[in-house]
Amino acid sequence: MVPRIVEVYEDTPAQRAGLRAGDLLDRVHVAEDAAKFVAERGAPIVVKADGLAAGKGVVVAARLEEAHAAIDAMLASNRLGIHHNPTGARVVIEDHLSGEEASFIVMADGRNVLPLASAQDHKRLLDGDQGPNTGGMGAYSPAPVVTPAVHARIMREIIQPTVQGMADEGTPYTGFLYAGVMIDVAGNPRTLEFNCRLGDPEAQPMMLRLKSDLVELLLHATNGALERIDAEWDRRAALGVVLAAAGYPECPRKGDPISGLDAVPENCKIFHAGTALADGRPVTAGGRVLCLTALGETVRQAQRAAYAAVAGIHFDGMQYRKDIGNRALAVPRG
Repeated sequence: MVPRIVEVYEDTPAQRAGLRAGDLLDRVHVAEDAAKFVAERGAPIVVKADGLAAGKGVVVAARLEEAHAAIDAMLASNRLGIHHNPTGARVVIEDHLSGEEASFIVMADGRNVLPLASAQDHKRLLDGDQGPNTGGMGAYSPAPVVTPAVHARIMREIIQPTVQGMADEGTPYTGFLYAGVMIDVAGNPRTLEFNCRLGDPEAQPMMLRLKSDLVELLLHATNGALERIDAEWDRRAALGVVLAAAGYPECPRKGDPISGLDAVPENCKIFHAGTALADGRPVTAGGRVLCLTALGETVRQAQRAAYAAVAGIHFDGMQYRKDIGNRALAVPRG
């Protein structure tokens, strides 16, 4: 089968409900036409895998060379290990949106919605938002970019129309609904993506801040009674730093011994992801290995506590960003 590159408008309940999303391009091309098409559009441009990619299927290409390399990686070599859809290997090409991205996650019970604490992820591998996209190298909650006014707009313009649209079409949705939202300098939110799950690593700082019983929230969702309960949150900020294996994201190395897990301070929690036991010792067993998460009176204090814990952990080839949370400290928002 000849790989195809697809740039189409998704026909989703969200878009039928009229919410604002990123502009998708509306032509279909076979693979050999991709280079010409991208060259015509120019950069920056966004290339997305049409399939499951463990959070690594999006490339925001600042240069045409990056866009061409992304197309090759997703369609030809499939170095990222994308699970393509049964219809064949495809990518979606999107116009680039400027702004600040935030994760807006809610619980839905079919019609009612309970918003959870806002969070902000760091997708790129390297400091300063450089390097390849990953599943997420760290996060903090709350996200200052989601002001009360922006929060109200996201609920009114994105979340509620989407949940209501699914219910109106006879497919009510119950579960976590994750909206990746781009917020421009004027505070206008636009939808980048939806996921039917809690985000990773957003869930780690969010769960550290959650004071309510998670099971009670889940039961209210499954019983269609979210309007009867509220989530209570710790007023403090939480921040998590992901420690990734050597070779991540393309080819993470497994089997490296991990030391220092017993020396983590009490004010920090370790969330295990890609770990295993070998001869009774913890070793790396996946791309994102650990997430060290801490609470603080401010984002800066949570950042200091999390990185103090990171300093005590070691495994060969360990990768982590040193600037998680800096975005929240840069510019105060009203």
